[in-house]
Amino acid sequence: MSPAIKLLSSLVIVFLLLLQAFAEASTENAVHSPSNMTEGGDLAALYRYYRRPKINCHFACARRCRKSSRKNVCTRACGTCCMRCRCVPPGTYGNKKACPCYARLKTHGHRPKCP
Repeated sequence: MSPAIKLLSSLVIVFLLLLQAFAEASTENAVHSPSNMTEGGDLAALYRYYRRPKINCHFACARRCRKSSRKNVCTRACGTCCMRCRCVPPGTYGNKKACPCYARLKTHGHRPKCP
């Protein structure tokens, strides 16, 4: 092979590799950039726009507060927490690791708000 043909073939190979790299980069950005993301295109923006699905707070809080001694107070507080966090931990007591937002809410006296 002559040096000109070797140079031309190496340039074609480099061009094909660059074309493949650009194609992979563009498909990666298409996967992680839905239409509602900010111009940054990062994955954090995807989580910022993610909304938890709506749940039936009345049913979830009735289940959570069914063994409470003060059902009305428990259900009212639980309903407020459920509307804000869109989740209620399973069971009648504890399990707050399943819903961290629910566990973080506090009253004005810095006591846990959610039952």
